Amino acid sequence: MTEGAGIRSGDLPDDLTAAEAGMWQAFRNGTTYDLSSGDTVVDDPHGGHPWGPERTVRARIVCWLLLDGPPALAGRVSSLKLTGVQISGTLDLAGGTVVPYMELKSCRFEREILLPEARFTTARFVNCSVPRLEAARVHTEGDLHLPRCRFHNGVRLTDAHIGTDLLMNQAIVYRDRSGRSIAADGMTVGQDLQAELLESHGELSLRSATIGVSLSLRGARLTNPYTRLALNAPQLTVERTLYLTPAGVGASMLSGATPARGTRIQRFECQGGVRLDDGRFGDAVDLERARFVFTDEQELSLRRIQAPELRFLGEKPQRGKVVLSGARVGNLVDRASAWPGPGNLHMGGFAYENLVPHGPFPLAERLEWVAAATAEYNPEPYERLAAVLRAGGEDEDAREVLLAKQRRRRESLPPAAKLWGYVQDWTVAYGYRPGRAAVWMAVLWAASSVAFAHASHPPLKGGDHPAWNPALFALDLLLPVIDLGQVGFWQLRGGWQWLAAAMVLLGWVLATTVAAGATRLLRRS
Repeated sequence: MTEGAGIRSGDLPDDLTAAEAGMWQAFRNGTTYDLSSGDTVVDDPHGGHPWGPERTVRARIVCWLLLDGPPALAGRVSSLKLTGVQISGTLDLAGGTVVPYMELKSCRFEREILLPEARFTTARFVNCSVPRLEAARVHTEGDLHLPRCRFHNGVRLTDAHIGTDLLMNQAIVYRDRSGRSIAADGMTVGQDLQAELLESHGELSLRSATIGVSLSLRGARLTNPYTRLALNAPQLTVERTLYLTPAGVGASMLSGATPARGTRIQRFECQGGVRLDDGRFGDAVDLERARFVFTDEQELSLRRIQAPELRFLGEKPQRGKVVLSGARVGNLVDRASAWPGPGNLHMGGFAYENLVPHGPFPLAERLEWVAAATAEYNPEPYERLAAVLRAGGEDEDAREVLLAKQRRRRESLPPAAKLWGYVQDWTVAYGYRPGRAAVWMAVLWAASSVAFAHASHPPLKGGDHPAWNPALFALDLLLPVIDLGQVGFWQLRGGWQWLAAAMVLLGWVLATTVAAGATRLLRRS
């Protein structure tokens, strides 16, 4: 019987094997065609136990059913549902339109799956062993499911369009000849991309991808010892949240739900560089308990990302760098132990509006955090931190930050300016502690009042003059603008003249400092 006649009548073609004939009838009936033996070891598609011809169908027959299959039986909907089946040859659906529902579970493919520019309603491959999935520009109206599958030579989803969800939970993907495990540059996913507990051995590339809701890599393990990056996703757009967080292992629960008590937790772990430059995230980037293992040349690059919230709550990288240059976030949720040390943190132009520390993060450690990000003096990180603290009503801490900025600047000055800086710091704390200047003025006033009480003070003119008052005379010298009617009537000689001149200079410095502090206080009020 010819293939065309078989399709028109729904009868079995003559050249089908027994396994293929059973699949043909199950397709017309819309039922699951299960060739499993019942032995979990034998039925493992990833194991080494051979499957014979009784469990093997040709890829050509599978394509025939999907692209131009026989009509369904009366009252049925045709669909291809296979379990425990081995597919020989290359499953080539490139450019085709697949109308029937397709679900393949625990199947073994001898050769690669070719889906470039194919169109599906929904396609499900669950716990399958696949040499390679080639699906550039594939289009699905619904989901593309690939959970628990193993791909031995990578997955290509470049410019794919997934109508709703892309599921890759617990998949294991090894790299292709170019070093990539998953190449999904330019991919569009209508809703969620879930790749929880994913194992990626190579570069996971999501350059310019767009995710309509959330991207979940909870509990995933990304490893790439071959090239610089394990996750390469510049210009990634996620409408809600990127999760690089822990997942419960072996727990039957909804994605993102809190694991039940006693559930083993697997954190997100990445061995290799991460690049999220210029990403846009609608809700947050969540790095709760994430672990990054870098070489000295690798980095977690978050350059110029934009997100309402960055949850930097992972484990501190022992090597490599964290780069936040040009990033803009609303809330920075962090903990002191998550940040790398000096030389490994770069925050030039990093803008954040609120600080939400988890656990103790005293100001001294926050200043160390800023210092770690500025190998050379840069005022911007200090000014940003001070502005955020002041906006939160922590004026005293904001002044401490600005004082730390001046002290850091002092180290970059020439010796003479550095010496003057130490004098300013010791005496008036660069004006950020005006109370200290007021104390110095009081001390100088008291000391000079006692000193001038013993000074020779003939009047400048023989006419009328006020009575000599050493306390008012000293205060008249210290206050640079106010005239108390003492200095212009008495003449000092020798060392007393030098003391008076020193009092005038110190009075200008200290009074200016007090006035500046008062001005800042009134401006904040």
